[in-house]
Amino acid sequence: MSRTSHRADGDIIQNFLSVADLLEKPQLAQLYAYLAREDEATVQDVMQDLELAQGTAYSYINRLVDAGVVDVTDDEQPRRYATREIDLTVTTATGDRAYTITPALIDAVGRRETNADIDTYIDRHGVAGLATALTYAAARERGEVTHRLMAGDLDISPFAAELILQALRPVVHEHCEIDEDVRHDTEEGGNG
Repeated sequence: MSRTSHRADGDIIQNFLSVADLLEKPQLAQLYAYLAREDEATVQDVMQDLELAQGTAYSYINRLVDAGVVDVTDDEQPRRYATREIDLTVTTATGDRAYTITPALIDAVGRRETNADIDTYIDRHGVAGLATALTYAAARERGEVTHRLMAGDLDISPFAAELILQALRPVVHEHCEIDEDVRHDTEEGGNG
């Protein structure tokens, strides 16, 4: 059940459709993740930092504003844009798993265009599989699991587990609090 269930049904459906659009279009996910990292930015910032053509940058920004996941924070020129926080949990039809759509997941999907390992993983396991892998990646960076444990739990090869964990490492470090001392101790076989 979505944590946004106190809202009107129309708002819940619009929120879900907006997030689904982000997860289906890596370019939009990449832009959303960029705006979330920057707190707010202008279209010129987007063009420069993401190397987008002016028309493309305006088109993507407008789509995110129309979808309700980005707001105009300053109407003065140049306009500034910022993300709205996404708070959406999706439960499978069987009710055995729930996935929370987070900025980290959206960021990981956005990296699909530039990271072949993430792209391949999504092709094989879907966005829900990527959400699960992201959970394991955060746990690994905290020294709580290994790639072999993930491989056994998810019935994938240890090689595939290691590839996706390495691909998701920058996302985890950007979005999750990781105690570097614990990670360093774990890598050296310490008790951390």
